[in-house]
Amino acid sequence: MTVHSARGTPAVPGVPNTAACAAALEVATAYCSPALLNHSARSFVWASAYAGQRGIEYDAELLYVAALLHDIGLVAEFDSHTVAFDVAGGHVAWVFAAGAGWPTQRRQRLSEVIVRHVWDTVDVREDPEGHLLERATGVDITGRNLDDFTPEFQAEVLARYPRAGLSEEFLACFHDQAARKPDSSPAVSVRGGLAERIRENPLDRPIG
Repeated sequence: MTVHSARGTPAVPGVPNTAACAAALEVATAYCSPALLNHSARSFVWASAYAGQRGIEYDAELLYVAALLHDIGLVAEFDSHTVAFDVAGGHVAWVFAAGAGWPTQRRQRLSEVIVRHVWDTVDVREDPEGHLLERATGVDITGRNLDDFTPEFQAEVLARYPRAGLSEEFLACFHDQAARKPDSSPAVSVRGGLAERIRENPLDRPIG
């Protein structure tokens, strides 16, 4: 595993230089909208930067691939009519990892990280990559824990990966998932006031 550390305002983290990371970016670019693609990239940045601030050890390749594919279950080509998008995304990621030549245990870890990103909390001691992705997606979708990052770093991330109408698109996806799958994680989130939390996200307002 790679140890990332930083002090003060973290630099925008670099992408691990592996074939699997390049392939994950290719897949996400081919299937995700610009808004979802940038959300996925920002999720890795928030996660990696937070890990650096806190000295959390994590597998950078695993985290990057999970971040790039964590919402793949929302796109039409991989939407499932029987399971929630996070579970569907976990299955797609398992297949992706098999094609990448990852061993079975590592494929399962990738699937777990993606499924767990919708959990309220993930224990960092048991699953550091799951914890980081859960926290990062919360930052990006609702602004939860956004104060982990300075306004300067937020601005740098948004300049590199613009939001491109993410909030409206994401909420529409979740409303659609909730209507078709009333027992799914999006349905639970919608009933729990997700729309209001998304609309109050400071990342959708000018910084400073």
